Amino acid sequence: MVKPDDEAARRLFGASLDALDETARKVARHIAGRKHIARDTSLDERDGSSFGDRAADAVASFGGSWPFIFLFFAVLAAWIGINAVLLAKSGSTFDPYPYILLNLCLSMLAAIQAPIILMSQNRQAEKDRRNALHDYEVNLKAEIEIMLLHEKMDLMRGQQWNDLVALQNRQLELLERLAPRP
Repeated sequence: MVKPDDEAARRLFGASLDALDETARKVARHIAGRKHIARDTSLDERDGSSFGDRAADAVASFGGSWPFIFLFFAVLAAWIGINAVLLAKSGSTFDPYPYILLNLCLSMLAAIQAPIILMSQNRQAEKDRRNALHDYEVNLKAEIEIMLLHEKMDLMRGQQWNDLVALQNRQLELLERLAPRP
């Protein structure tokens, strides 16, 4: 006995369900079951994210924002200002002019922040791949549904033509009976 999914796959793709890739199988199942395939993919992402994933996203989001730039500028200005005030008052500072300690702190911040941002970008790339696959599934199903609608319209038009021709033949027969030829 042929399953409805396999029958749909043969009719739509010209191959058995087992011969299709996973995306085409999924679309064939949804069409055979008359189920929708569209969904909100943003809900999928919330369920599987760990604390580390959410933290990486938050760090990347904040690290690439104007508040971060303004805060960073304020910290740098404060560091330089405090060193200038201490130099003027006491003649010594906790981080003299080449600001080696500041450079060390900035280097450590960059060393930590860069991999975290890369992790967030990799996660975003994976989300984009999932969204693109979902878009492909929805588009494939929509394309097939449109093709099926065209087939139905063609069948209906063909049936209407057949009915019209049959009606016209019947009218001609009635006319011939009413008006015999001399």
